[in-house]
Amino acid sequence: MTIVEVGPRDGLQNEAAPVATADKIAFVDRLSAAGLPVIEVTAFVSPKWVPQMADAAEVLAGITRRSGTRYTALVPNAKGLARAIDAGLTEVAIFAASSETFSQRNINQSIEAAFTTYRDVTREALAAGLRVRGYLSTAFGCPFEGDVPVDRVVDLTTRLLDLGVYEVAVSDTIGVAHPGQVRRALTTLVGRVPASTIALHFHDTRGTALANVLAALDFGITTFDASAGGLGGCPYAPGASGNLATEDLLYLLHGLGHHTGVDLDAVCAASLALEPAVGHRLASRYVQAMRASRHDT
Repeated sequence: MTIVEVGPRDGLQNEAAPVATADKIAFVDRLSAAGLPVIEVTAFVSPKWVPQMADAAEVLAGITRRSGTRYTALVPNAKGLARAIDAGLTEVAIFAASSETFSQRNINQSIEAAFTTYRDVTREALAAGLRVRGYLSTAFGCPFEGDVPVDRVVDLTTRLLDLGVYEVAVSDTIGVAHPGQVRRALTTLVGRVPASTIALHFHDTRGTALANVLAALDFGITTFDASAGGLGGCPYAPGASGNLATEDLLYLLHGLGHHTGVDLDAVCAASLALEPAVGHRLASRYVQAMRASRHDT
């Protein structure tokens, strides 16, 4: 099993209070020490639109890179790719949407325009020796258009793979997916593309993220995104409780006997150390249980 830790990027980008660069660096270093194999550290996007990511270069310059951990960042265009290369990254991620309205609202481009941009970005990244991961957002539902047809998700996943990405994180951006829907989507998807090229990115808005993981395991999916502490959310889903918490996912997978190579308690400690910087209690149920047990003793 591979856990892609997205807390430093997807988790923090929606936080209302600014998080100091030093706190971000310490957070990433603790996650690295916990043995996470992939950490999405930041995003090279416009600070006007995503102010929490304004210090992307400084964070990457400050972290201690651990052998065995891959570090990556989100890039929206050629300028972001150039900044990522300057920061010494060997992997980046691009992000497309499954619905036209979300694409326009999120990146101010149509789906087709985004693919034109990403075709060039992926070509340049591969030529420079970087690996490229793809995200496909709103794959299980759009806040503006509602249900998203499975055939569209399959088509867009295939198109991202054709660009040269090694993996597509099929994403439940607003946390509407349920296990029945996951099974239906994967039945079609794994019939068209290898399960090894699919990752899943769940949000826990409606409390179904872990149930969705269980459903996905039956289809041979072995890569899941998660955010330490359950940090995150979506500006288009007010009140959303954030990403699937890394601690909760690890507790489930370890309980089922799956090997992740990640120290669950060390991830929990990393989340608790960051909690004062974000200024609110973390959503992770495992973290809450650990805090309660300490108070009981």
